Amino acid sequence: MRPITFALASLALASSVAAERGSDGHVSIIYWQAPSILNPYLSGGTKDIESSSLILEPLARHDEMGNLVPWLAAEIPTVKNGGVAADLTSITWKLRDDILWSDGSPLTAEDVVFTADYCMNPDGGCAQLADFDNIVAVDALDGSTVRITFDGPKPYPYAALVGATTPILQKNQFENCVGAKAPECTAENFGPIGTGPFRVTDFRPNDVISLEANPNYRDPTKPAFATVTFKGGGDAASAARAVLETGEFDYAWNLQLAPDVLANMEAAGKGAVVSAFGTLVERLMVNLTDPDPDLGDMRSTRDHPHPFLSDIAVRQALSMAIERDLLVEIGYGKAGQPTCNVVPAPAVFASSANDGCLVQDIEAAKKLLDDAGWAMGADGVRAKDGVRLSILYQTSTNAVRQDFQALIKQWWAEIGVETELRNLSASVFFGGDPGSPDTYQKFYADIEMYANNFEGADPEAYLGNWRCGLDPRPDTQWQGPNVPRYCSEAYDALLSEMSQTGDIDERARLGKAMNDMLMQDFVMIPLVHRGRVSAHADSLGGVKLNTWDSELWNVADWHRVK
Repeated sequence: MRPITFALASLALASSVAAERGSDGHVSIIYWQAPSILNPYLSGGTKDIESSSLILEPLARHDEMGNLVPWLAAEIPTVKNGGVAADLTSITWKLRDDILWSDGSPLTAEDVVFTADYCMNPDGGCAQLADFDNIVAVDALDGSTVRITFDGPKPYPYAALVGATTPILQKNQFENCVGAKAPECTAENFGPIGTGPFRVTDFRPNDVISLEANPNYRDPTKPAFATVTFKGGGDAASAARAVLETGEFDYAWNLQLAPDVLANMEAAGKGAVVSAFGTLVERLMVNLTDPDPDLGDMRSTRDHPHPFLSDIAVRQALSMAIERDLLVEIGYGKAGQPTCNVVPAPAVFASSANDGCLVQDIEAAKKLLDDAGWAMGADGVRAKDGVRLSILYQTSTNAVRQDFQALIKQWWAEIGVETELRNLSASVFFGGDPGSPDTYQKFYADIEMYANNFEGADPEAYLGNWRCGLDPRPDTQWQGPNVPRYCSEAYDALLSEMSQTGDIDERARLGKAMNDMLMQDFVMIPLVHRGRVSAHADSLGGVKLNTWDSELWNVADWHRVK
């Protein structure tokens, strides 16, 4: 039985790169959370962002070590090379001169400008709007040069249009799909024209994507694979089995399975399990607003505060009741670490101020609720002023997550909190359909559990997710990253200060302060700092597991080991 390997990058199997495009035939990828859209601006779901990355590309990416590398841009702009203004108020990107869209037309600066305007449109519901904070103008200086101007000095100007979450859209395809019309453009959102190594031939939402090699891709020898099947759905166990035991698929993502289960599958000898730690945190999100169905379209909006989760004592007690070490043991083994932070890495940004959560304290949680006036009822459920501590706790359907739910329900029962458990298809839960009541953005529950992370090594844009005004609501088509509906002027002031701070130590101080504010306000409750765990067939070469960008970031380099 081979051990699971933990490193910043997975093993890249040695093999000669294919001599011509498509010469290695077919590759099959399985994500047990099925993509529902191929436009990452209309979904915060990782499965939608990563599947889109086969097709759409940004100006720059972060590689498997977290380094910023040019992609559609010719180089990374810096103050030294003149790409970043000396006063830090603008950044200028120069496009490569060999980039064509898959329809054969050239990529231009107008496409870049359009993409920024598309996300920043005030009538739209851009899921990635936080990445465009502080931008006041995006201008094409010529056919291949774009300048982004900020409202003041921006020491870290690499959020917008960098990484898998904010790729470039083709203006010609999407120009009639802006603002409120964006979600209505089914053909465009299901079949975007891209500059990436593959193009869509068929997309069945929440099921399967068929792709073929982009005939206009910039490297005539890539991609090595002529066609791709991207299968979605099922569960983590069946996805792992399809690579490690049956060999039906070449790559499986996000294998949330107990360590012994993965080790037993790997023993079949058909594939390798790979993992790497980045910034991925499994957490409970707390709904600060009232999800009562009687409120109609205004449920889970800031117009209606939550009847009991608005009390910080309740939120804190829920966290204190949890034994994070046990969650790690049963769910992740060496691929997990207990955490009290939503920003667990890089080390310079990791706070130690919240480490008290690492020790479960049921009795202290009970006292906290007693002192806050939540009296224990005869039925074992606490109440105050006619309001009972009764929680609807939802997450996606997944064996590890259902184990977590069961344990957390038990611990909360010990402190007098009643819990109803609900699990939803991951394809729906993480989808961006504004008509669905079951998306994590709508948050029609009291508590929900999932994991996410940030791209690259700087958390400024990520921390911007919890700025006032970014909450999902009807007028944003239920898009927006501020899922708890949090709003704090003090938090926003720290964010503004960080956006104008260049010194790394000061940035770290501010980043920790914002993390600590979120943690000590208990608007989210971190559980596990997760390693990304995936698997690939022994016959698949070129894989470099990347926790700082899309896992499929270098799919153009994948090839068949002969």
